[in-house]
Amino acid sequence: MEYIALIHKNADSAPTSDEWDRFFELATATGMFRGGSEIGARLSLGMKQVEDSTLNLVGFMRFEAYDSAQLKELLLKHPVIQHGGTIELCEMPQSPRTGEVDR
Repeated sequence: MEYIALIHKNADSAPTSDEWDRFFELATATGMFRGGSEIGARLSLGMKQVEDSTLNLVGFMRFEAYDSAQLKELLLKHPVIQHGGTIELCEMPQSPRTGEVDR
């Protein structure tokens, strides 16, 4: 199963560069990490107004895991969580038509 971890902007303090480096090394070593990014400038398209997600979200990370418990254990070591913040972990279901993750 593929997952996206949405990183919220609510940590009590900012993680250090060393903490981020250690977490990225750990995440990469698990083989589950599939990339991610900070979230930059926002452009909203469409006819209806929606809440600005960048007010609450600062980044995302993608993972592929066969054991969600192992992924949750890894994310508990995430710098944002270690600093009192929140991460949402969302499944990325596969399309019934193609067998690939809906994008």
